[in-house]
Order: sequence, then C-alpha cells, then structure tokens
Amino acid sequence: MDDDRITGKWTELKGRLRETYGELTDDELEETKGERQKLEGMLQQRLGKTKDEVRQTVDRMLDGF
Repeated sequence: MDDDRITGKWTELKGRLRETYGELTDDELEETKGERQKLEGMLQQRLGKTKDEVRQTVDRMLDGF
C-alpha cells in the first residue's frame, strides 16, 4: 500500500523532499523511482538519519496529501 501511495503522489512528494532537503538532487530522487524502500535507503544514506527517522519523515509527508 505504501508503494502505491508513493507512486501516486510521487511528483508532489518529490517536490516536498526537495523543498525540505535542498541537498537532494533530482537524479537521486529519480533513481528511487518512487519505491519506498529505495527512497528510504537513499534518504538514510544522504541525510545521516536512522531508518526510523526516515520512515517517520516519509509518513508525515505522505499524510500531508
């Protein structure tokens, strides 16, 4: 279900991620292709956050739609 939510809202989610974390590139975000596991892994690596922190961040952003 989460992958469906991310895929359906990918353009908006990608925009919010870029606004919040300006250091992320479009290429990095596009490499994840809206797949939650890839997205969270990339965010965890780039932002130096824990898996739980990243999951909560993505959940909050998705709940805002």
